[in-house]
Order: sequence, then structure tokens, then C-alpha cells
Amino acid sequence: MQRTVRRLSLIAGLLVSTAVAAQNFPSKPIRVVVPFGPGGVADITARVVAPKMSEALGEQVVVENKPSAGGIIAGQEVARAAPDGHTLLLINNGTSVSKALFKELRYEPESFEMISTIGFFPLVILTDPKSPLKGVQDVVAEAKRNPGKMNAGTIGVGSTQNLAAQLFKSSTGADFQIIPYKNTGEVLAAAKNGDASVIFEILAPMTSHIRSGNLRALAVTSAKRFPSLPDVPTAIESGVQGYDVASWNGLAAPAKTPRAVIERLHQEVVKAVAAPDVQKRFAELGVEGRAMSPAEMKKFFANEVQRWGRVVEAANIPKQ
Repeated sequence: MQRTVRRLSLIAGLLVSTAVAAQNFPSKPIRVVVPFGPGGVADITARVVAPKMSEALGEQVVVENKPSAGGIIAGQEVARAAPDGHTLLLINNGTSVSKALFKELRYEPESFEMISTIGFFPLVILTDPKSPLKGVQDVVAEAKRNPGKMNAGTIGVGSTQNLAAQLFKSSTGADFQIIPYKNTGEVLAAAKNGDASVIFEILAPMTSHIRSGNLRALAVTSAKRFPSLPDVPTAIESGVQGYDVASWNGLAAPAKTPRAVIERLHQEVVKAVAAPDVQKRFAELGVEGRAMSPAEMKKFFANEVQRWGRVVEAANIPKQ
């Protein structure tokens, strides 16, 4: 009996302390640790949302860049931070792939408390405008007609672009070589000089090349056409069933962060993402601003871990 009373007292005390912590939140500036360098589209989306959250929360939301391969340093720092909502991770699809790509992680990506997604970044399949390839089915037909002779360019192994190309191969049965390059500049050069017949790249930095005619867009990889490029079909429309691929980012907190704190942060992310000026800026960047509930994001993240884990395994990509 006494043990039961003590247990109930402990639970009651924990609930009270959690409620007090949430009521006093935030009590200092909030750090958002970004696993990329400054200036990229994912980093910019965080910096667009941060001032809106700062204004609503009454404390500064400060973006800190901590780039590293696979986002390990950023993920590890946030995983070890105090679970009080004052240190957050700009979580992304790279986080969901990390378990499949790395031999050792000092944290469990699934253990983060999900807050909300922020933006989705469609990819686009491109070729040089002088290429005879006019659509996705031309790519598939040519790759089947001459197995292993076509090259597809992406940035490094394990990137969303690289895995999107791997998924395209397995989804269509197309037999082509995937050539990883160090950066987007090298990928673009490969498309222009003929080293790569097609390339897979994030849509955002490619829109100017598409509009100027420097590159031909064969298809976007999202389930719906992108509003600013209404004439570019989706891969699904082009006959690649179920091929819905996007890079994405969102906010997550350390495990055991109080639910009330998560809910407060979620509310402010939703408001920030929905703000007309934020939506306008995202559209200019080639980003679809979209928030999810913590439960929806948790399910989405688990599905991403499984999906890309299967792609990595099927492609026989060795763990780093």
C-alpha cells in the first residue's frame, strides 16, 4: 500500500513539474541546430520560419549551423541536450537514412520527439536541351535498349538525389550507371558536356536553369506538379507508378521533452509555415511549405526510415 502511494506521489510530482516546465516555456533563447552549412535551401527555410516563432514565443529562435556527413554531429548534440525544448534539431530525410548508411550512431534517430515538418523539396529529372530524350519513358527505353551504357548524374552516394536515382532504377527496370559527383556544379557540368544523359537534382536550384532553357526538365518527382512549373509533368504522370520522392525538413526535440512543450512548439511552427509571406518565400525557393502534427510526423519518419533502408540495401551501398 505504501509503495503504491509513493508511486502515485512520484507520478503526481512528475506531472506537476512537467506542467510547470511547459507553463514557463520558453525561459531562454531556443537553438535550432542545422546539419548543413549556411545558404542552402534547407537552411534558408529554417531562417525564414525562425523569426515568426521568435515573435510568437517571446524568445529568440537562433539557427546554428553544424554541418557534417550525414548530420551526425548535429543529431548527436541535440540527442544529448536537455529535454526542455530549448535545443531543437532541423531534422531531415538524411536523418532517416542515417541508420542504413552508417555503421555506428551514438543516438537513435527514431527517439527524437517530432514537432512538425516545415518544407518539402521536390526533385527534378533533367537533361541537356540538345538531348533526344524528351520524357521519362525515353530515359527508360534508352536504358533498356542499351543496358549499362547510360549515365545518370547525382551528388554523393546516399544523398536524396542519389537514392532517388536508385529508386527510379528499381521502379522502372532501367539499367543505367549512377555517377556520384562532389557537388551540384559538377552534376550540371556533366549534363552539359554529355557525361551524364540525365541528372537527378533538387528542384529549387534548378528552376532558373529550366526557365532559361539551359536544361530540359523531364519530370518532377513529387506526387503533384509544382505550381511554378505547371508544364513539367510528374514522374507518376509519366508512367512511373508510386514514384513520389522529395527531400524534406522539420523540427524535432530530444527524447522525453514534455508533451506540452512539443505541442506549443508545434502550434507556432504551423502558424509560421502558414503565414502568407512565408508561403510566398517558400514558393520562390521551390519549396512546398507543409506542416504535420507530431503523431503524423512520427509515422512519416518511421516510413522514411524503412523506405530508404530498403533502397540502400537493394543498391548494395556499403555502410560508412
